[in-house]
Amino acid sequence: MTAPEPFGTRLCRAMDERGPLCVGIDPHPSLLAAWGLGDDVGGLERFADTVVEALAERVAVLKPQSAFFERFGSRGVAVLERTVAEARSAGALVLLDAKRGDIGSTMAAYAAAYLDEGAPLAADAVTVSPYLGYGSLRPALDLARANGRGVFVLALTSNPEGAEVQSAVTAAGPTVAQGILDRLREENAAELAAGAPLGSFGAVVGATVGETGAELAIGGPLLAPGVGAQGATAADLPRVFGDTLGQVLPNVGRGVLKHGPHAAALRAAAEREAAEIARFVDSGA
Repeated sequence: MTAPEPFGTRLCRAMDERGPLCVGIDPHPSLLAAWGLGDDVGGLERFADTVVEALAERVAVLKPQSAFFERFGSRGVAVLERTVAEARSAGALVLLDAKRGDIGSTMAAYAAAYLDEGAPLAADAVTVSPYLGYGSLRPALDLARANGRGVFVLALTSNPEGAEVQSAVTAAGPTVAQGILDRLREENAAELAAGAPLGSFGAVVGATVGETGAELAIGGPLLAPGVGAQGATAADLPRVFGDTLGQVLPNVGRGVLKHGPHAAALRAAAEREAAEIARFVDSGA
């Protein structure tokens, strides 16, 4: 059996062809209302369908936020399943923002839910939390590698509260965040040694965090939330990411989604964001 193409290779190609933009599918109650939709499963479905119709053939990555679907129970999860499948079918890579983290068989079950071939919620990649210890992520990391999928690990997040954990100094010397980044660099080494342009194991590093002093060159992608509603702009990216700009995947949610409910307006907003990001990434990379 031929080994599946690694996620990092697929992501690198998508970013080259479509530009380095990830758009969130974040059906906040306020956005549903702004679009004239009900805060119910019908509104959720209309919202998600419109974003997929507008953007799945154009942007590199779509990132559904699982929580905004889960709050509607089983019917909301069914909408999420369809959204993931339809976005992938239309050509976008799908990063499911679930931020799962647990130990042992429970982590293995989370991994199977999001990274196993044929699973109803199988995405191209998933976000995970390492704060039960990096080793607790092993089931997800191993299954992602086996199935050509990716994992993005929280490292330096865009929320201000994150620093109290992520900037703490470990007994071994580096900060908690740097320890996670170092482990991800090791995780990506085999793919890079085999000639892959980008590893499949990424870090979440907020565009809002400023100059971190961290070594961000992990050989894999750097998901950068915080552009737009959280206060960062494309102009902040060179200061945060420096020499690793070529591996950065900026995420924009409300900055695009607020322009709905019409698909054409969403496409135009995404194109503006992509052009602004390219202006700073291309000049700084």
